Amino acid sequence: MTRHYNFCAGPAALPVAVLERARSELVDYQGRGLSVMEMSHRSDEFIAIAEKAEADLRQLLGVPENYKVLFLQGGASLQFSMLPMNLLGQGGSADFIQTGIWGKKALNEAKRLGYACHVAGSSEPNGHVAVPEHDVLRVSKDAAYLHYTSNETIGGLEFDYTPHMTREDGQSVPLVCDMSSNILSKPIDVSEFGVIYAGAQKNIGPAGLTLVVVRDDLIGRAKPDIPSLFDYQMLAEAGSMVNTPPTYAWYLAGLVFEWLRNDIGGLTAMDAINQRKSDNLYAAIEASDFYSNPIAEQNRSRMNVPFVLADSALDKAFLQEADQAGLLNLKGHRSVGGMRASLYNAVPEEAVDALVAFMADFEKRRG
Repeated sequence: MTRHYNFCAGPAALPVAVLERARSELVDYQGRGLSVMEMSHRSDEFIAIAEKAEADLRQLLGVPENYKVLFLQGGASLQFSMLPMNLLGQGGSADFIQTGIWGKKALNEAKRLGYACHVAGSSEPNGHVAVPEHDVLRVSKDAAYLHYTSNETIGGLEFDYTPHMTREDGQSVPLVCDMSSNILSKPIDVSEFGVIYAGAQKNIGPAGLTLVVVRDDLIGRAKPDIPSLFDYQMLAEAGSMVNTPPTYAWYLAGLVFEWLRNDIGGLTAMDAINQRKSDNLYAAIEASDFYSNPIAEQNRSRMNVPFVLADSALDKAFLQEADQAGLLNLKGHRSVGGMRASLYNAVPEEAVDALVAFMADFEKRRG
């Protein structure tokens, strides 16, 4: 079997140890004579899987007791709707820091549903190459929450600070963060946030699962007429099982959490690995006149590194040769072009070494 290096932005690489464990348990889970895919979500076996996954996640992130952890469906994009439905049921405005495509989608979805929205800050004036400075952010007088995307997957723009804000009346504004592409990449202080959410298919597990971590005081604010599958309170009370959850994706996420805890040694160790990977690639880009990255240094994403060639006519050849060398999914998003290397947790340092070596060789031959 030949495993290539996968730089896809999502669905993304999974740890080989996790894939091998899943393979060994695929047909017969721990002697039960059936697969996790065939288990009832109400069975003792699956409840144990779910509870362990949550416990491991809480340990990794240091989730306080006054937060609920939800394992949901619909992708992070469904949270663009669920968040205002749950947090604006008693009125107020949804405030946004808009730093790229995903943040804009979240804003537009809240507007589409008819909720009051306010842009507290935007990187649009600078072309989304740097996040707005904290001191230029302005929340509305009735801000019910402030939403931001901590890492813009497409543009490769990552926040270098946590945007705490207070309204004119002195009330702290709950912070809501889309962490889809950098959750579990480093330690965070969950207590700084009201809601954290993330699609699974980058650092958590396979597509089909969405993680929501929500503070208790923000649950129960929805109007009573929203769909039950959208109601955080009902989902929390049912243990994320108002209906059948994505059981196999939940199981695989649990294996990833185990891998982070036991194989990697936790998020501090993962952070160090991720920093080395991104430093290595950015250093190669900086040392070359052939490659370039437009993002301000303090906001360069550790997870998603976009870069362009000096001659875009060589893009096709670069991608073809990279693929032949076992370096997969390096094509940039259609909205920005160029290349993008996603360096999520499961992408090993050896993959970045191989990419840097290929880039140097391609420049030597084609530059």
